[in-house]
Amino acid sequence: MLYQIEIKKILKMRKRGKTVDDIAKETGHSKTTVTKYLKKPIKECAQRNWRTRQNPFEEVKEEIKEMFRVNPTLEGTSLLEHLIQKYPGKFAEGHLRSLQRYLKILRAEIGPDKEVIFPQDHKPGQTSSSDFTHMNSLNITIEGEKFDHLFYHFTLTYSNWEWGKICFSESLESLRSGLRECLIRAGGVTKEHLTDSLTAAVHNIHPRGEFKDRYAEILSAFGMKGRRTQPRCPNENGDNEQRHYRFKRALDQALMLRGSRNFQSVKEYEEFLHKLLHKLNSSRQEKVDEETKALLPLPEVIIPEYTIERPRVSSCCTIRIRNCSYSVPSRLIGEEVEVRVYDDRIEAWYAQKQVLNTPRLRGQNKNLIDYRHIIGSLKRKPGAFKNYRYRESLYPTTTFKLSYENVMQADSLRGHKVYLEILEMAALNGQEKVEKVLSCLLKSKDVLQLEDIKALVEKEEAPDICDVHVAQPDLNEYDKAFGLGGCAC
Repeated sequence: MLYQIEIKKILKMRKRGKTVDDIAKETGHSKTTVTKYLKKPIKECAQRNWRTRQNPFEEVKEEIKEMFRVNPTLEGTSLLEHLIQKYPGKFAEGHLRSLQRYLKILRAEIGPDKEVIFPQDHKPGQTSSSDFTHMNSLNITIEGEKFDHLFYHFTLTYSNWEWGKICFSESLESLRSGLRECLIRAGGVTKEHLTDSLTAAVHNIHPRGEFKDRYAEILSAFGMKGRRTQPRCPNENGDNEQRHYRFKRALDQALMLRGSRNFQSVKEYEEFLHKLLHKLNSSRQEKVDEETKALLPLPEVIIPEYTIERPRVSSCCTIRIRNCSYSVPSRLIGEEVEVRVYDDRIEAWYAQKQVLNTPRLRGQNKNLIDYRHIIGSLKRKPGAFKNYRYRESLYPTTTFKLSYENVMQADSLRGHKVYLEILEMAALNGQEKVEKVLSCLLKSKDVLQLEDIKALVEKEEAPDICDVHVAQPDLNEYDKAFGLGGCAC
């Protein structure tokens, strides 16, 4: 039997001139059902309010109700199994749907209260919100390699204008850089900014969850008041959570239309994201214009997208940044350097000159040692190489690693000295040039000789490939194998 709303829909479609076949296809009902309700007056089609069969659980209704009061999360399948065992022959698996309907009514009548969502009345220029979202599920690749990353997602809550930036961790630098870029794109700042309880921004151990000093400084620089959600309450930042879902769904569709999820560079992928964001924002232009007028002006001096640390260079020729070690030129040992920590890289400056620019390491207790910084000292102290803590970092590529194993196998006593000579050549003549020479010699000779390496490196151009003799195949052998006889030519 159809509900009255469905019957009215059928009658309206008929008035618009639809045929029985068309109505049946669009509503999913059979032609017989459609014909029946077209002939029957609407008053006779009123929804019934009586049962067509006896309730099989009528006798145990009170028992079920009592069990439900004790355990409101009790499911129909578990309860039916219990009743079948307790009353053999009285109930069957076919009664499951009837029991589920009864439990649904009990939940509505005597069940626990459900969480209420309170829709918010947003005002132009009042609030902005931001959060990080993982993008790995979209399977983006850069030059065929999987590109694991996050997306800093910013939203103006009144107009739903959104922007964002690719990042690699939920660090303060990612938050700082992302917020800075998004506010510049928006052309102004809101009165308050909402985030979830990010570790980079909030003292989550503190009972009141106060903002960390560096995050508070960022908010103060933009003249915004900070606000945060309670831990494990994503619904309090519902605008951003919904924007995450809709943005990633739109991106997934755009990638399908593009026909490929592979990009030649991060910059190309970033341009693709920006194009999509412009398209999404264009559909909200009226509200965006209204909110833009209500935004507060940007500060005259925009904060940089990096944070500054001032470590002192250790006697090991390294600096320690965020629990990771980086090497710098050895002449700076004992000096204090200014390190600018970005989301994706670090820069070291001394006397207003840049002395280091390298990708930022992720994780704990990792190291990035450049052999060029220490090769001079290592040559003077070759014995230190064998047990050097960061020795693995002194194999720039697999070719250098194979070369070290080759010279050590040939002479275990002097092999490390030969390898340090090779590293020095790479530092003076270029790593790529020396690598080509090593690759060539490893294929053509069993043991690497320092004299051979020096001779090839000193040439104006290193060999691209080694001269390899390839014997011409005898085609008659193929003919004989397939029983075709000798070659007629």
